[in-house]
Amino acid sequence: MWFRNLLVYRLTQSVSLNEETLIKALETKLAKPCTFQELSTYGFIAPFGKSEEASLTHVSQDFYLIAARKEERILPASVVKEALQEKVDVIEARDARKVYKKEKDQLKDEVIQDLLPRAFSRKKVTYAVIAPSLGLIFVDTTSTAKAEELLSTLREALGGLPLRPMSVKVAPSATLTDWVKSQKASDGFHVLEDCELRDTFEDGGIIRCKRQDLSSDEIQTHLKSGKVITQLALMWQDKLSFVLDDKLAIKRIKFEDLLLDEADKEGGDDEVSQFDATFLLMMMTFSEFLPALLEALGGEEQPLGI
Repeated sequence: MWFRNLLVYRLTQSVSLNEETLIKALETKLAKPCTFQELSTYGFIAPFGKSEEASLTHVSQDFYLIAARKEERILPASVVKEALQEKVDVIEARDARKVYKKEKDQLKDEVIQDLLPRAFSRKKVTYAVIAPSLGLIFVDTTSTAKAEELLSTLREALGGLPLRPMSVKVAPSATLTDWVKSQKASDGFHVLEDCELRDTFEDGGIIRCKRQDLSSDEIQTHLKSGKVITQLALMWQDKLSFVLDDKLAIKRIKFEDLLLDEADKEGGDDEVSQFDATFLLMMMTFSEFLPALLEALGGEEQPLGI
């Protein structure tokens, strides 16, 4: 149970939550298999354990782990396009007339419905943690669309969920650029060797660097010419490394050996205990890491009225 990515959302009002209330809410939006006539389904599943008795949330201290699964039938666009063209060709040859867009759209729907029963299905799971005492929700993804899909479904289940994406007072790209220029990040953070540089004007160039000395003349020349850092690999307190982008998405999180060893030691041999120890250690680390990151980036932005 180690998150690999992170999008963080701020609860804009206090939320009263307990395990029983949350489970009852999640039960109203359970995941289900796609029928032959459905393109996709979405709903909540147990984040740990595959038995029917497995709980829809794993709770440790004031952290609530949940999971949502999307199942969708895979219909390659090329297959749909080819089947649609065959229908159009038949109609145009039979009726000696042109098939226009509106009718094509109707035919496309028919093609999709015909192909669905033969389509393969794919399942993807997204994990999230609700932390009411911190006023935060952590989602294990860098895709805003995936995060919003989970949060929208959770909002429907709970009957409301006041939140907004985490934001900071200073543009992250400005801070990251300063760190690479000076080769010194805020206390507790260390600049690593991967970054993305981008021109500030529209359709400008992009340079991606891996395992590069970011203090080199080449990199510094790009910065002097006006490029800014839009992604930067960082280390925090020898506990975790990650890549931060200019939208505050935290990617490629890697927990260092110190934490992995501690989780193994605390969890013991029992699978449930190991899962709980790993989950709690991860969340305690995030609870310490996130405030430090926000402070390093100039502080969290608080919209008027919040």
